[in-house]
Amino acid sequence: MTDARLRHGRLSLALSFFVQGVTFALLVTRIPAIQDRYGVSDALLPAFLAAVPVLAGVGSVVTEKLVVRVRPGVVLRWAQPVVLLALLGAGAGGEMWQLGIALAAFGLSVGALDASMNMLGVSLQRAYGRSIMLGFHAAYSLGGIVGASLAWAGAHWDLSLLMSYLPVVAVLLPAALIGSRWYADADADAGADRTDTERADTERAAGAASRPVAFKLLLPLCLVMAFAYIGDSTVSNWSAKYLQDVLGGSEELATVPYNAYMVTTLLGRAVGDLGVRRFGPVAVVRCGSLLAGAGFAVVAPASGAWMGILGFTMLGLGLCVIVPQTFAAAGRLFPASSDMAVARLNIFNYVGFLIGSPLVGAVGDLWSYRGAMLVPMVMVLVTLLYARSFGTAQDRYGGGHERPRTVDVG
Repeated sequence: MTDARLRHGRLSLALSFFVQGVTFALLVTRIPAIQDRYGVSDALLPAFLAAVPVLAGVGSVVTEKLVVRVRPGVVLRWAQPVVLLALLGAGAGGEMWQLGIALAAFGLSVGALDASMNMLGVSLQRAYGRSIMLGFHAAYSLGGIVGASLAWAGAHWDLSLLMSYLPVVAVLLPAALIGSRWYADADADAGADRTDTERADTERAAGAASRPVAFKLLLPLCLVMAFAYIGDSTVSNWSAKYLQDVLGGSEELATVPYNAYMVTTLLGRAVGDLGVRRFGPVAVVRCGSLLAGAGFAVVAPASGAWMGILGFTMLGLGLCVIVPQTFAAAGRLFPASSDMAVARLNIFNYVGFLIGSPLVGAVGDLWSYRGAMLVPMVMVLVTLLYARSFGTAQDRYGGGHERPRTVDVG
């Protein structure tokens, strides 16, 4: 694969991450408006919200089967438009069954999208021979900030959901389709560029070195993924309530923690690849876990709103590196079966999302919300026990030890 092909593939994949960040933020930040539009009761809302990650897990499992026959780029090319159209459907309908269909389509397609995006990211990182995964997730974080800002504007100007979503989809859908022309599966394309003899030699070598994706070996990364998303869902679902009800902040100030978390997540991911290249993935994950644990340790006993905001800001800088590096580590652990490993690992994204918010709420109701903040703190710190899973003797992306497998792109 040529240098230009890799660069174009990297840019188009970053665009896909950005589009998904915008789309997801537009959905989750307008949940109250969706609830009002369809008349979803408070008792029924959790069922609707839980269905999305459950179906996303199903979509990830289906993607694992699909990529045996088609490239991940093909799955991504068609999954992303479905996600966008499902968002538009959620804003255009008026009956409960229409919302159900829209959210079901969103969940299934977003699972396929998340899995295939990270498959391509792992493949491109392998071709580059250095860490670039955090950059893709930085694009997602940037999209989340843009999407949340657009949602705020729609609410501020009292726009209907359809009028809020339609212009965004009208811009992002063709952009995603055009960008999909340059998706690059570095592993498959490299194989296509080889002669028959070279391809046969490579296949024999890969067959000798390959191993099935044993769940026992993948389990540490699965746990880390779930713990990271439990921490993330704690911030997204509970930071505003915690700041207002526990720390005595105003309603306006209660919006600050999540915004600060999103911004610091973007900043951490924007520079995170440099840290991985310099110090290695194990050191970066350890530092991120310690910083995230310290963030929860500041939030739990915080004496006031601004101290709580400081803690949530630390969480953004700490948690932001863990998820991208977990996907990258799965690719290194199973280099000949990285697509399968990524698809299975991606399921635990949704497991963490499903567990996190109810777990914190239950502990808060039974004990206290300050005490509830210690639960994700402990889970995030458990990542330290599995930090060695993020680096292997075969494939090190930090410290300049890794040599590109496909082509030198500088």
